[in-house]
Amino acid sequence: MTGRSTGLATPTTGLHRSRPAPPVRIVHLGLGAFSRSHTAWYTDRAVDAEDWGIAAYTGRSAALAAALSAQDGVYTLIERSAEGDRPEVVESIVRARPGDDVAGLLADIAAPATAIVTLSITEAGYRAGADGLPDDGDPLVVADRARLAQLEAGDSDAALGLQTVLGRLVAGLDARRRGGAGALAVVSCDNIPDNGGHVARALLGLAASVPLTAEWCEQNVSFVSSSVDRITPRIEPDEMACLTERYRDAAPVVAEPFSDWVLSGDFPAGRPAWETAGARFTDQLEPWEARKLWLLNGAHTILACLGVVRGHTLVSEAIADPVCRSAVERFWDDAEPNLPRRLGIAGYRRALLARFANPRISHLLSQIAQDTTTKVRLRIVPVAERERAARRGAAGCAGALAAWLVAEDEASASVAGVRDRIERVSTSLAEDDEFVASVTRALTLAR
Repeated sequence: MTGRSTGLATPTTGLHRSRPAPPVRIVHLGLGAFSRSHTAWYTDRAVDAEDWGIAAYTGRSAALAAALSAQDGVYTLIERSAEGDRPEVVESIVRARPGDDVAGLLADIAAPATAIVTLSITEAGYRAGADGLPDDGDPLVVADRARLAQLEAGDSDAALGLQTVLGRLVAGLDARRRGGAGALAVVSCDNIPDNGGHVARALLGLAASVPLTAEWCEQNVSFVSSSVDRITPRIEPDEMACLTERYRDAAPVVAEPFSDWVLSGDFPAGRPAWETAGARFTDQLEPWEARKLWLLNGAHTILACLGVVRGHTLVSEAIADPVCRSAVERFWDDAEPNLPRRLGIAGYRRALLARFANPRISHLLSQIAQDTTTKVRLRIVPVAERERAARRGAAGCAGALAAWLVAEDEASASVAGVRDRIERVSTSLAEDDEFVASVTRALTLAR
């Protein structure tokens, strides 16, 4: 499979398909490297891949959509291990469109053939408050509510001005209802606990501005939760230029060899045979979700906080530092008793250490460190709260919170100062005198 490209910003002919493009039956919101290393990859590897094409919409990048469009949606996934690179061409994306192509998005969601909408838009993309409902203090949410109300009143052009991802999804489902296209599944692939429930609350809350569509969604849309586990680092410009030249690909993706995808929920209009590509389906997603969120993502947060303070740039550098590794393992020691043994926690921990140490995955700590407070609340705090409820010390969690405070340059030697900062992520932990004292002591070691 050959082609030419001068780089992401100025794509030329790109790659070519080796087989006819499959019909579009999946719409993806949030096209980027992460989605292309899991959702699109699993779909391409499924035994029935010829029946399941993807129409994918970027968040903001028109350049990525242009690059992929120039090469028929085809791209190279490079699995990078210590032994070398293994390239694989992925052909499941049929259309790549910029996020502002609202008309195209509405048409794709409303199409009778569409059975699934998948999302990887990050937690911020849901624009939800602490209660999971749309944040009505967000100007974009307020504006979209007004436009959706116009839609209810019969002004179909109002949908073209929608600015939020979920606002556009509601409009697409409204068009689907009006066209009688039938039920579908919405699948969240974001690192959020109960992500299917999260998108359901936010979307139905916004759909309340279009009452008939809100009622239709409750009866015809299933919300599937999933846990995705695959490290997909951002490619820096110099490396992108090298990969573009080597693989003649304007939009390559680099990922680790390890991959895991666990899903829970119904697919009323069908789905690809993702299990033939290695995905798992379960009625109990929460343990799998917690394993990944606490052990992988929690460790990443600790490494991003403590590693940067200790002068490291990459995950592989930080995990090689005995201080950083010890902090991760002590947190894992706290997390492990709160996870079922049947998930193979000991083996997963060993695999994570090897994955983090992979010297050829250049995973920047600065990339992981974005929005650290939210990540601490989702990845560290649940373990600490469970450990304290079980009357255990939670020393590993205390060390993780101390690393966060140092990284945020908010470390205070006073118990009162520490308590105030813990209050930002957990009221119960802030009221726990013994735990607050433990975090205060750990600050000395984290500095």
